[in-house]
Amino acid sequence: MIPSLRTASAAVLAFTAFAAAPAAFAAEAAPTPAAIARDGSHDFDFDFGVWKTEITRRLHPLSGSTESMKLTGTVTIRKIWGGKASIEEIEADGPKGRWEGMSLFLYDPVAHQWSQSFIGSAGGTFGGGMVGSFHDGKGELFQQDTLDGRAILVRATWSEITPTSHKYEEDYSADGGKTWAVSFVAHKTKIHS
Repeated sequence: MIPSLRTASAAVLAFTAFAAAPAAFAAEAAPTPAAIARDGSHDFDFDFGVWKTEITRRLHPLSGSTESMKLTGTVTIRKIWGGKASIEEIEADGPKGRWEGMSLFLYDPVAHQWSQSFIGSAGGTFGGGMVGSFHDGKGELFQQDTLDGRAILVRATWSEITPTSHKYEEDYSADGGKTWAVSFVAHKTKIHS
């Protein structure tokens, strides 16, 4: 009688474990709130308005040279398509004259990422787009590009964000992102919304 009691107990335990398994698997497979991608469609809302910009542009960023030039100007950013996109217009003056550019920012709600495509007035064509997102109050977008015939990575960063100022920085890497060299820094101060 003892062996059959053991067999019956083992069967009850096996059935209980089997019956509880779907609930355990469901609890394990359910995404936690942190694992669900957040809606970043308003990440660039801080940027809308008119800004005074002070730019330092490194002339040869991957050469080790610190030679740079300064530009001062205005950046105007307005939302379009109900905030799903924005247009940035840049006008700045420096030692080589006036520099003008425009960026189109688009939010991809499926990937939860932003893209930025830049157009310089001198070239008149879209550059390759940067793609990325915001984390911990800082935005980072990346793209592959070439500089002086070399393949590089470009990283754009928005940081030090307050209601009246922020910093934009562009860095280049020739070693796949192991090290970065500053190429462009803009300190923006809000003129009006």
